[in-house]
Amino acid sequence: MDPSAFWSNLPFSGLTTFCIAYASLMVLIMCTLMYLRQRKQAYLLMAAAFFFIMTYEGLNIHLLLSGEPLLHTQDVYRPLQLFSLVLLNLAVLLLYHRMRRLYYGFIFICGTLLLIPVLLQAPPDSFASVLFYDVLEWAVIAGSFLFVAPYIRQRRRYMLGLSGYAVWAGVHGFHSYIDANPDMLPLLDLLSGLPLLFYSVIFLMLFQRMIEQMQSIYRSSITDGLTGLYNRRYFMKHLERYVSQGVKVAAIFCDIDNFKKLNDTQGHARADEVLKQAACILEEELEGRGLAGRYGGEELVALVVSRGSKASLVAEKIRRRIEEETIVTVSVGYSSLRKGVTGEALMKQADQAMYHSKASGKNQVTDFRTLHSRSRTAGGAPLELEG
Repeated sequence: MDPSAFWSNLPFSGLTTFCIAYASLMVLIMCTLMYLRQRKQAYLLMAAAFFFIMTYEGLNIHLLLSGEPLLHTQDVYRPLQLFSLVLLNLAVLLLYHRMRRLYYGFIFICGTLLLIPVLLQAPPDSFASVLFYDVLEWAVIAGSFLFVAPYIRQRRRYMLGLSGYAVWAGVHGFHSYIDANPDMLPLLDLLSGLPLLFYSVIFLMLFQRMIEQMQSIYRSSITDGLTGLYNRRYFMKHLERYVSQGVKVAAIFCDIDNFKKLNDTQGHARADEVLKQAACILEEELEGRGLAGRYGGEELVALVVSRGSKASLVAEKIRRRIEEETIVTVSVGYSSLRKGVTGEALMKQADQAMYHSKASGKNQVTDFRTLHSRSRTAGGAPLELEG
C-alpha cells in the first residue's frame, strides 16, 4: 500500500480514528501514572475507559488498513464503545466524588447488559441488536446529563462535549434505521469529529482537575488547617524574604485573651469557632496590605507591607473588630522593621510588645518602639532591638 495514496484517500472519519487512538494512549498513560501516585479511583476508571476506546479505535484502524475486521470481532465493536462511555462518564463524576459500592454494581450491570447480544450470538447488524444498543447508549447519555453534570464543577464544558457526542450518536442511530442511506455519508464523515471533541473535553477537564488538586495540595502545605491562614513556616519564610529585599514591613502579634479558660468552660469546638472568627477578621484587615498567619495555638500574626497602611492603625482595627464581633478580646503588639534587624528578631519584638499588652490589662495595642523608649527612660534593661 502506498502511504501517500492511503493518507490522501483517507476520509475525515479515518483521520479522527487515528487521532482518538493516539490521544487515548496518551491519556491512558497519564491516568495510570496518576493512579499509581494517588490511588484515586477516578484515574483508574478513566484509564480503563481510554483503554477500551483505544482498543475500539485500534480495531477500526485495522479495518481501515486491511478492509477486514480483525478476527471477525465486529460483534464486540459496539459493546466496547458503550462500555468505555459508561466508564468515562462515571470517571468524570469520581473526579469530584468518592467511589461508592453502588458504582461497582452499576458497572457490573452495564457490562452484563452489553454482553447479552454477544452471549445470545445475535447478529450485530440485526434490528434487535442495533435497537438494544441504541437504547442502552441513550440511557447512558441521559443518565450522564441527569446524574453527572449537576454534580461536577466543570458542568458547562462537560455538557457541551456530551451534547456533541449525543448529536453524533443520534445521527448514526438514524442512519442505521434507514438502510444506510448513502446521501448521509458526507454528514456522517463530518460529524465523526464530535466524539473526538467529547474526549478532548474530558481530557481538558481531567487536566484542570489535576491542576486544582495540585494547588490544593500546595495550599494545604502552606496554610493552617483550622483557620486557613498561612502557617508559621510559610509566614516566616516570606518575612525573611521581605527583610532580605529591604522591604519596609511591620509585624503584628496577636494573642487571644483568656483562651484557655474559653476552652475549659465552653469546649474545644466553641474555642475553635472563635479562633476562626478572629482569623477571618485578621485576614480581611490584611487583604491588599500584607500577610496573615497563625503562629501557634491562639497566637495570630500579620505582616503589613503596604506603604499606605500604618501598622498602628491596622493593629488597633484588628483589636477593636475582634472585641466587637466576637466573644473574646486580643492583646496586640507590633514592631516596624529597622536596619540590622532580622525577621526572627522583628517577630520577637512584636511578641514582647504583645506580652506587655497582656501584662498591662489585656485588650490593648502596644508599639515595641514606645515600649523600648520607656524602658530606657526608666533605666531598666534595654529591650532587644537588634537581630
